[in-house]
Amino acid sequence: MASTLLSALPASSAEAVTASCTKTSDWGSGFQGNCTITNGSASGITSWKIEGELPSGTSINSVWEASKTVSGNHYTFTNVGWNGTLAAGKTVSFGFSGTGSGWFTDCKINGARCDGSGEPELDTEAPSAPSNLRSTSKTATTASLSWNASTDNVAVTGYDIYSGSTKVTTATGTSATVTGLSPKTAYSFTIKAVDKAGNSSPASDSLSVTTEDSGSNPGAGDKVVGYFAQWGIYQRGYHVKNIDTSGSAAKMTHINYAFGNVQGGKCTIGDSYADYEKAYQAGESVDGAADTWDQPLRGNFNQLRKLKKKYPNLKVLFSFGGWTWSGGFGQAAQNPAAFADSCYKLVEDSRWADVFDGIDIDWEYPNACGLTCDKSGPDAFKNLLAAVRAKFGSDNLVTAAITADASKDGKMDVTDYGGAAQYVDFYNPMTYDYFGGWDAKGPTAPHSPLTAYEGIPHEGFNTTDTIAKLKAKGVPANKMLIGIGFYGRGWTGVTQDAPGGTATNPAGGTYEAGIEDYKVLKNKCPATKTIAGTAYGKCGSDWWSYDTPSTIGSKMAWAKKEGLGGAFFWELSGDTTGGELITALKNGLG
Repeated sequence: MASTLLSALPASSAEAVTASCTKTSDWGSGFQGNCTITNGSASGITSWKIEGELPSGTSINSVWEASKTVSGNHYTFTNVGWNGTLAAGKTVSFGFSGTGSGWFTDCKINGARCDGSGEPELDTEAPSAPSNLRSTSKTATTASLSWNASTDNVAVTGYDIYSGSTKVTTATGTSATVTGLSPKTAYSFTIKAVDKAGNSSPASDSLSVTTEDSGSNPGAGDKVVGYFAQWGIYQRGYHVKNIDTSGSAAKMTHINYAFGNVQGGKCTIGDSYADYEKAYQAGESVDGAADTWDQPLRGNFNQLRKLKKKYPNLKVLFSFGGWTWSGGFGQAAQNPAAFADSCYKLVEDSRWADVFDGIDIDWEYPNACGLTCDKSGPDAFKNLLAAVRAKFGSDNLVTAAITADASKDGKMDVTDYGGAAQYVDFYNPMTYDYFGGWDAKGPTAPHSPLTAYEGIPHEGFNTTDTIAKLKAKGVPANKMLIGIGFYGRGWTGVTQDAPGGTATNPAGGTYEAGIEDYKVLKNKCPATKTIAGTAYGKCGSDWWSYDTPSTIGSKMAWAKKEGLGGAFFWELSGDTTGGELITALKNGLG
């Protein structure tokens, strides 16, 4: 029979951090147990510590998912690196095994009683000073700051941000944007951590930031990032050589190679044949040389090596995840350091280490539902990217494709994208696929609207709202690229020409219902009108929306005005053989 440390939680526990420890099995001379920490408070905590007394003759031997220290009969359990952060309303558990028949007494969690009754012991210990204060972006009137978290004997509850000796704002996380500043002015910032008892840490090292001139737009960039899909070599017949012959390689700054898989908490190869085994004949090869049977590296990786030799300024990143394989990130988030280590070893494998310049994380629905549902918590994405950056260092690129769902309480609101931004070189918000044939009956709508419009089916599903919301969350403009789809989304059984019509099914596509490449649609169903910055056309009973060279040009002008870092697109094989869309994208950025 299981025995518990706590029999019932009082009403006060609904507003406290509590702990409940249970014997999950008991065979008289020994036992296994589990402790669950519940954050019933209104704010997150960054660490936890459970203490209790065991009677003589009873001891804890092994512990998992926690660290143990012992002084006589007094046992202390603290979080390991990845599971200390606990958002309001969330739980975390650890397990252990022991010998003897006794059980804990006098249980405390972070200095307070485990059942949430009473008050914590008097806390006079101040948190440590925040470290690594840095500026992530600035404008004429704002400065965005990030720093490394402080530690505390109980819990840090927030941070005070100072300009000189004046407190200008507060934050609960490790980033903040100071507003109301004057153009072309130097400011000195420091940060102090505060705990629940009101203890304030020493100040961080000071950071000097000079705001921009009011007429400048420092964020506007010219990155052109394109995804190359490994499976394109099969039915589509699109190979690395086509990146060169279409003229695309000369217009790109980065290629994201999609995808590596995420399995068992680790980065793994997605398709070994396409990646490094396929033998290329001379006519398919970038340099016109055929692969030999005994060469150590073949496939797409070897072709990318040849492409980089021809275009030495081109960067290549190995992308992991994507819609289908994002389900594997939940397990990876349980041990971010181990995940990051596995990714580094795979990307830097000696057979192809020279091919890749970094890693792209395509976790498309952290702490949300997509193809599967994830419950990793709001900090899991940030913690995972922090581990990846720590492992890959500053000499490698770290980027991430992220949701574009800017709706109220949508995917963007359940993950700390602002806090995670400090660890990436740039984000790729997927500002396409807002609407499509998965809603088989419609209403018809452009899948990549730049702005909202009267009758749009879902509030917050447009590029302008996506970028505005990410900015509000503290993501610097120059760390975001606008996303363009080199394909269209469509329905059939449509009678209405204008958006908002009903349908019977997704329209027929070459490889999948409801989706078709631009190179096919430009002839199959030419666009005749635009709405919200995106083109659409009706052909018979089919209705399609997609971007054209003209609408891409307008979107690039908007991205420049917003100070974005450039643009990215999915994916190369959707363009024409002469690269119409990438040419418009490159010319639009200038």
